[in-house]
Amino acid sequence: QVQLVESGGGLVQPGGSLTLSCGVSGFPFSSFAMGWFRQPPGKERELVASIFTGGPTEYADSVQGRFTISRDNDKKMLYLQMNSLKPEDTALYYCNAPYYKQNWGQGTQVTVSS
Repeated sequence: QVQLVESGGGLVQPGGSLTLSCGVSGFPFSSFAMGWFRQPPGKERELVASIFTGGPTEYADSVQGRFTISRDNDKKMLYLQMNSLKPEDTALYYCNAPYYKQNWGQGTQVTVSS
């Protein structure tokens, strides 16, 4: 059974940083591109960062230059380093395989507010 477990969210002031983690089990993690998604209050879920099996990354324009996605295939872990956070980054953050989606985890809440 596939499990995606996100952690690391919290309340942070504008300009601050957070690192999200996602543990994956029951899934051939190293064989698939992985991504971080977010769902702001009242809005659709969107893909904000992807990392492919060979290491290349892609980012949504809204987070380019501020967020960094990485993966550890041995540990089956996905990370998202978020810097220069803005109030509009407030959302529930999820990890998943963008092109082979699994059941969603519970997500981790990120709130950017002074």
